[in-house]
Amino acid sequence: MPSLEVAEQLKELTSTLASVESVLDVPKLEVEVTELEKQASAPDLWDDQERAQAVTSRLSFVQGEIRRVAALRVRVDDLPVMFELAEVEGDEEMLAEAGVELESVAREVAEMEVRTLLSGEYDAREALMTIRSEAGGVDAADWAEMLMRMYTRYCERHGWPVQVYDISYAEEAGIKSATFAVKAPYAYGTLSVEQGTHRLVRISPFDNQGRRQTSFAGVEVIPVVEQTDHIEIPEDEIRVDVYRSSGPGGQGVNTTDSAVRLTHVPTGIVVSCQNERSQLQNKASAMAVLQAKLLDRKRLEEQAKINALKGDTSGSWGNQMRSYVLHPYQMVKDLRTEQETGNTAAVLDGEIDEFVESGIRWRRQQD
Repeated sequence: MPSLEVAEQLKELTSTLASVESVLDVPKLEVEVTELEKQASAPDLWDDQERAQAVTSRLSFVQGEIRRVAALRVRVDDLPVMFELAEVEGDEEMLAEAGVELESVAREVAEMEVRTLLSGEYDAREALMTIRSEAGGVDAADWAEMLMRMYTRYCERHGWPVQVYDISYAEEAGIKSATFAVKAPYAYGTLSVEQGTHRLVRISPFDNQGRRQTSFAGVEVIPVVEQTDHIEIPEDEIRVDVYRSSGPGGQGVNTTDSAVRLTHVPTGIVVSCQNERSQLQNKASAMAVLQAKLLDRKRLEEQAKINALKGDTSGSWGNQMRSYVLHPYQMVKDLRTEQETGNTAAVLDGEIDEFVESGIRWRRQQD
């Protein structure tokens, strides 16, 4: 028999996985797969490319969820046998392997459990993220670029495609702002907890006297618009400006007026896109971003819950959500959840899963 402590862990793990299976409702997911497979095999599916991509993406995601839960169930059921065999044979190496497997399974079950907390109206959608440098001058611009790298690395680790719409480079170093889409199911529900002001404390690499500098960057996260949202924008409400792309680019990027800036006159919302090859592609991408921002605005007005989806992200001491200290000590601390780590290098390289998960749990407790 496994030790009492291990037996308790196994019991808790089995209970948690059963709860996850119940919330996910696997039989219902299997019915959805059957329906989606029927739609995916329709001969006219690709007549509407956007709908076809939505169907195939959802099918792939649901099949993945079913496979993942089934695999976890097998691993959880195998764990007691692994421990029992190791103890019966007195094999310390096998016991250590069972312990490693227990930790690994517990981690994956916890990730699945967090996913079940994403039940908001827009949580299942892709995310549109905007990062802006705020107080702190050139250090803030550099910090905004560091944050963008952190999030793109996080997405790479999860296999989530990222599409950059626009980057506005600062004069000396870093970026003024960047807008990019994270094209994965539940990206919005997951990453929306990252919204707010991020504060960096470090020795400034731009100060020849080596003084400590505090800088701020704001992160905004909104859900991507879907076809069913019906956000129609009259043409006479949009001002279109074209200009030459700036910053690093490939052959031809900076030689034509292919970048597009759209201004929604009634609201004053401005979006731009310069990363596509043609003016037409940039205009289409910018329109998608504008629709997402208008949808977010409409939702906030209807629900009158400004802080629920789009909090105050203006850079100041008062509304920080996370602090990154690189000097005089190393510490990343979330000011809402108290989650912290001294491994700042790993966090800035995209290892923010524990912060994201604790943020999701914290948000659920606030509801």
